[in-house]
Amino acid sequence: MTKATDLRVKSVDELNDQLLQLKKEQFNLRFQKASGQLENTARVREVRRDIARIKTILGERATASPAS
Repeated sequence: MTKATDLRVKSVDELNDQLLQLKKEQFNLRFQKASGQLENTARVREVRRDIARIKTILGERATASPAS
């Protein structure tokens, strides 16, 4: 699980890269769940929330940059 304070120090490119990586992991976890091979069910929730954190921070930066 990633904390929001750790994410805020990263650049937009780093956040986009991490977002892409998490979406791929989420895709793989969905397949594991469907085939009955998923061992750590809590990881699905963690990944989903990490994706939400990154999207929130990217959204904050997008709205803050035109005002500057």
